[in-house]
Amino acid sequence: MTRPGGSAGHATPERHDDRVVPVYAVTGGRTRSAGPDLPVESLVVATDRWTADLQKEHRMIVELAARPVSLIEVGARLRVPVGVARVLVSDLADAGFLTVHTPPRSADGGPTPAMLQRLLDGLRAH
Repeated sequence: MTRPGGSAGHATPERHDDRVVPVYAVTGGRTRSAGPDLPVESLVVATDRWTADLQKEHRMIVELAARPVSLIEVGARLRVPVGVARVLVSDLADAGFLTVHTPPRSADGGPTPAMLQRLLDGLRAH
């Protein structure tokens, strides 16, 4: 297979962004947030707090969260693993830039039947 910039047998990876720093360097090498892991369906909303001094990825998350956005969507839009998105979102929430709304959980810690039904309805709508 040949990709742009490569030849048959010597394909080069495609670049999806202009990231110079490896994604885990942005989190200081952390793959887990300091607090409890946020569920991927958690909704993230930006607060009124803002500073231009935020790193690129942090700034992108705050801008995305101008409207409610799920944690999994943050990871997808930034093209980072969900673990990295969790760390970044958690850091921004701890610093007061984001509010995180976690979904209700059932007694066993899993999603509630109502949450599963909404998810199923959303999938059927697409």
